[in-house]
Amino acid sequence: MNAMATRTVSANGLAVTTLGLGGTGLGNMYRATDPEVATATVHAAFARGMRYFDTAPVYGYGLAETRLGEAIKTLPRNEIVISSKVGYSLVPISEREKSPALWADAPALRPEFDYSRDAVLRSIEQSLQRLGVDRIDMIAIHDPDESIVFGPGEDPYARSHFREAMDGAYVVLDELRSQGVIGAVGVGINQWQMLSDFVVAGHFDYFLLAGRYTLLEQEPLRTLLPLCEQRNTKLIIGGPYNSGILASGPVQSATFNTRPAPPFVIDRVRRLQQVCQRHGVPLAAAALQFPLGHPLVSSVIPGARSVAELEENVAFMQHPIPVALWADLKEAGLMDAKAPVPAST
Repeated sequence: MNAMATRTVSANGLAVTTLGLGGTGLGNMYRATDPEVATATVHAAFARGMRYFDTAPVYGYGLAETRLGEAIKTLPRNEIVISSKVGYSLVPISEREKSPALWADAPALRPEFDYSRDAVLRSIEQSLQRLGVDRIDMIAIHDPDESIVFGPGEDPYARSHFREAMDGAYVVLDELRSQGVIGAVGVGINQWQMLSDFVVAGHFDYFLLAGRYTLLEQEPLRTLLPLCEQRNTKLIIGGPYNSGILASGPVQSATFNTRPAPPFVIDRVRRLQQVCQRHGVPLAAAALQFPLGHPLVSSVIPGARSVAELEENVAFMQHPIPVALWADLKEAGLMDAKAPVPAST
């Protein structure tokens, strides 16, 4: 698959490369990334033809935006598309108040959810300063469910900022889009259920859906995606490896939804991998390319914290995959029978 082809992400023609760079690695997710390595990774992505970079204030409590900003200083701004997010306010705290978090070596800040008009405008201004740019092309409402991770039978609306997000953040972003200040408005979240409400409540150009439409799970195919098609809302797929397991394979240390993978997930991934191996295809290559089979998906954005990881993602995106692989996965009941798949490569 051509990793550097472009697809539109909004009605105004804004386009992104089908492979983008997710920003969590630049923000020290799980472990620290050297700033020079972060810059080299962004430059390597650009050199390989990637033109879409996603970030957010909460990634490393500002680190990811700052590092992306440093890296793009020497790149042609008009050739790249940047997406960031609103919804988290970063509140200063003392060093002694810091506690273990997802982000290693993060600044002394505490994230607080705030979708009010003032908070959104302040967040955008701070993001512009950290990035060192005069515009952000795409902005999404971030984690209106407080980034909860829920299992079967649990309530995806257990913590919801839907109303605050629509009455506050969405109104601001819609105004900025109408003024031409930003090119696209979206929602970035880890679940599809709440997106089914957002898609009919407003005019959203895209949803950044993390982990829910992957080689491992396709539930949104028969729920959310038909609504998106009716409203012409595109998808950016974050977490195409489901937080790691579709890259690492079914090892005992594998992570799923940022947590240790449960046995039933490890077993399913093992079966996926066995089918891929019969066709000589790395599991990660199938995982990275699969979402792009759907016409609504504009880009997949795996994270990378080094040039080596970046190059590995590019290789996975370009690895030839026969149509028979997808057919075998469907026959084995490992993929939704109605899932669109990429053309043979």
